[in-house]
This record gives sequence, structure tokens and C-alpha cells, in this order.
Amino acid sequence: MFCFNTITLTPQLKTSMINAILLQAASNPWSSFIFFGAIILVFYFFMIRPQQKKAKDAKKFVEEIKKGDYVVTIGGAHGYIAELEGDTFILEVEKGGRIRYNKSAISMESTKAAAKK
Repeated sequence: MFCFNTITLTPQLKTSMINAILLQAASNPWSSFIFFGAIILVFYFFMIRPQQKKAKDAKKFVEEIKKGDYVVTIGGAHGYIAELEGDTFILEVEKGGRIRYNKSAISMESTKAAAKK
């Protein structure tokens, strides 16, 4: 058999424990809202906004591509744009090889890095 010692609480201890719990519950509720608002702002300015800006820049880059530009695709294919047709383009690679890609396959970062070399 297990024997549990029971703790007897005096009335003063019970009252002080209840007061402590009530004081914690009665603290300013606005502090919680301010804290969560600050967290949301941090997420927005450090995660969401930079991603939106990067996507906007990539879209602008793809829209400004024209015939004869040197590009690198997401898959790593390097070549010059031979033709543009709506949402697709034909990439001319070495020895006259031509491959059709979607415009969304153009990698802005890789193209800019290859252009610097």
C-alpha cells in the first residue's frame, strides 16, 4: 500500500494562494495584446514583407526579358532567348539546340550571378 502524506493548508495560506492566483489573472489584459501584436509585426517585417518584395522583383525581371537575353533556368540550363511566346520562351543552348520553357523557369538569382562572371 502506498501512503500519501496529506498537506494541510492553513486558512492564511489558502487565502494568500487564492490572492496570488487572482492577482495574476487580473493583470493588465492589454499587455498580452501588445505582446502578440509585436510578434505579428516582427513576423511581417522580417518574414512576409521580404518574401513579397523578392517575388515582386522576380516577376518584374521575368516580364522585362527580351529576345537575345542570356538567362539561366531553375534547372541550371544556360542559354539565350531565341523566341518569346506568351508564357513560354525558347532557349537556344550550345550548337543550335532549342528548348521550350515556361517563363516561370527563369532564375533571377542565377541569371544575375552568371552575368557578373
